[in-house]
Amino acid sequence: MKVLIPLPDNDFDTTEVAVPWRLLTEAGHQVIFATERGGQAPHCDPKLLTGVIFGQLGAAAEAIQFSRELEAEPAFQAPIAWSAVHPGEYDGLILPGGHAKGMRQYLGSTELRAKVATFWATGRPVGAICHGVLVLARTIDPATGHSVLYERRTTCLTKFMERSAYLATAWRLGRYYRTYPDYVQDEVIAALRDKSQCDVGPGGTKRGTREDDAPAFVVEDGNYVSARWPGDAYLFAKQFMARLGR
Repeated sequence: MKVLIPLPDNDFDTTEVAVPWRLLTEAGHQVIFATERGGQAPHCDPKLLTGVIFGQLGAAAEAIQFSRELEAEPAFQAPIAWSAVHPGEYDGLILPGGHAKGMRQYLGSTELRAKVATFWATGRPVGAICHGVLVLARTIDPATGHSVLYERRTTCLTKFMERSAYLATAWRLGRYYRTYPDYVQDEVIAALRDKSQCDVGPGGTKRGTREDDAPAFVVEDGNYVSARWPGDAYLFAKQFMARLGR
């Protein structure tokens, strides 16, 4: 199976990209990366590799190792351009997140949303995690005039998580954790028919791992799988892959 992962040039969340990539390729799937112009390797948010503040809040060691391995992959070193994406050629689509300002290139792209709308209409598996859910919330179904998520159940980066990270780091990093003035959860809910369709899951900040999914949380609705943050990445990737096999 061939899976597309579009990315910004800078600042994507390394865990939300490297973990799904690793699990997908281990299972024999092909992963294709795409950036706005293509041709050059994108860069993750560097703070996540070194620890956001005093060595804390960054990616886990295994995810960082996966990220280093990903950087050597030819498909990552030479991504295709968004304009060159033909949605019908892919069996699945993953929309990762990230919160640093470079993400706006990807989250705000009308060109990318047009490709996403076309892929969504195929009914093939779509996965979105953290800020990546915003791409879907902002993608309009031309048949209805509503977001493609309007009738779907979903999760996303929760307001509690986003606000907590911002308040804990604003004294040193300013608005690093606030990509937009509105919280992700608020914008996603505004795209839904009813706020009850957005499930924030249990509290806690323990991360799921390859061996332990207990702390992780995803929402599944047909061909669509969503997750809240990097701590859900392993379970998110597993549930997305389960749909590829159907």
